[in-house]
Amino acid sequence: MSDRDPPRLRRPRHRLDRRALGWWSVQAAVVAVPPVAVLALLTALIPPARFWLGLSCAIVGTIGLIYVLAMPFWRYRVHRWESTADAVYAVSGWFWQRSRIAPLARLQTVDTVSGPIQRLFGLTGLIVTTASAAGPIRIQGLDRALAEQLAEQLAGRAQEHPGDGQ
Repeated sequence: MSDRDPPRLRRPRHRLDRRALGWWSVQAAVVAVPPVAVLALLTALIPPARFWLGLSCAIVGTIGLIYVLAMPFWRYRVHRWESTADAVYAVSGWFWQRSRIAPLARLQTVDTVSGPIQRLFGLTGLIVTTASAAGPIRIQGLDRALAEQLAEQLAGRAQEHPGDGQ
């Protein structure tokens, strides 16, 4: 690489915990199953519309099944994170992927958050809020102990980097 070539941004080093696959699968099922159940019930209860409701149920069910089976693996392949001495870096999404880098000098707060399904899987999310209009960096699907340790480390490192967040 010559002096004129811009530095290349590499992918963050760390993947999420593998338990995120189960968490995302359950989340997807919570979204996909109710419409199928409602359509199946309506198919059984409304004989004149049985064909169209049954067809709709089959289509929605097929799309839902594909979503439940494919989305978690796709997201797991994409989602990554890394924390260095100077910044936090995360890549997330599945169709629309987003890369975010936050210098620790801009860090304002570090929070851990976990919903009920995440807690069932022993996972926690980390929210790194910075002095940025783009909003916080969210790293979802971390092991609970790792997320707490990372939150403490980031808060400690932020104290060493006086800047916008101070």
